[in-house]
Amino acid sequence: MKDVRSLPKAHLHVHLESTVRPRTVREWGGPPEPEGPFADFRAFADQRAQVRALLDSPERFRRVALEFCQDEAAQGTRYAEVTFTAASHGERVGAMEMPLEAVLDGLAEGRRFGIECRLLLDHSRRRPVERLWQTVKLAGRYDEVIGIGLAGDESHPLAPFAEVLDAARDSGLHLVHHAGESAGPASIREALDLGHSERLGHGIRVLDDPALVAEVRERGIPLEVCPTSNVLLGLVPALAEHPLPRLRAAGLAVTINTDGETALADEYDRLREVFGYGDHDLADLARASIDASFAPAALKEDLRTGVTAWLA
Repeated sequence: MKDVRSLPKAHLHVHLESTVRPRTVREWGGPPEPEGPFADFRAFADQRAQVRALLDSPERFRRVALEFCQDEAAQGTRYAEVTFTAASHGERVGAMEMPLEAVLDGLAEGRRFGIECRLLLDHSRRRPVERLWQTVKLAGRYDEVIGIGLAGDESHPLAPFAEVLDAARDSGLHLVHHAGESAGPASIREALDLGHSERLGHGIRVLDDPALVAEVRERGIPLEVCPTSNVLLGLVPALAEHPLPRLRAAGLAVTINTDGETALADEYDRLREVFGYGDHDLADLARASIDASFAPAALKEDLRTGVTAWLA
């Protein structure tokens, strides 16, 4: 078996605020790392809010981004599309552009580790429509920001944001929404139809609707699957019971990600251990993530070549 850390990978679903090193959180006087799964999504959100509150200066935002690059590169990630809640941070600290610009500085410096990053700006479904307009405006100012998406509690509908999402699509931004994780197929349908989603953040509950499975497969909509995160948030009882093998068997475009709750190479190693995936399976998953990414064509081809070399 080959070392998955040397397998070139793309990481498509990872929240920057969830990747802050435990050592860094401790240094800043933040909350302890949770032991075991969260009691529910609210407990997860509350813990993450405590960590986000620690991000209060350009130096801290930049440091988190730089450490993200270093940690991801050590896992074999060559390209990442990092999710960041820029407008929320900007409102909180009273400087709309500062958090995003500081993160972009950190990601740019992080290229020295051999990783290329782009940003997706997310917005909670529970927050005002006006803040999503702010998010779209921010995204349009920086070339490194390639898209936006709605996240948070999927029981809150996308419909109030429809006008903003239409405008974002028409401006050329990519759209990727969380759906089909805590809520069922209806949330996926809404993300595709109202939200123009080009990928599905999670999407694991697509299996609840065979007709939707067929449509997602035929349209080639990739799923950003985060197995360990699903277990930690209590959405799947155990990794061995995760629907990942059934998603792949259904012919869906499945990509492997972490949500920021674990390390990417460790996630690949768990799939090898729990599901018996061999090197060719892991290489296929890596290729799927590369293909589903919004990376430039030349970088995609370079990464695919690297996967082939890893298998050789």
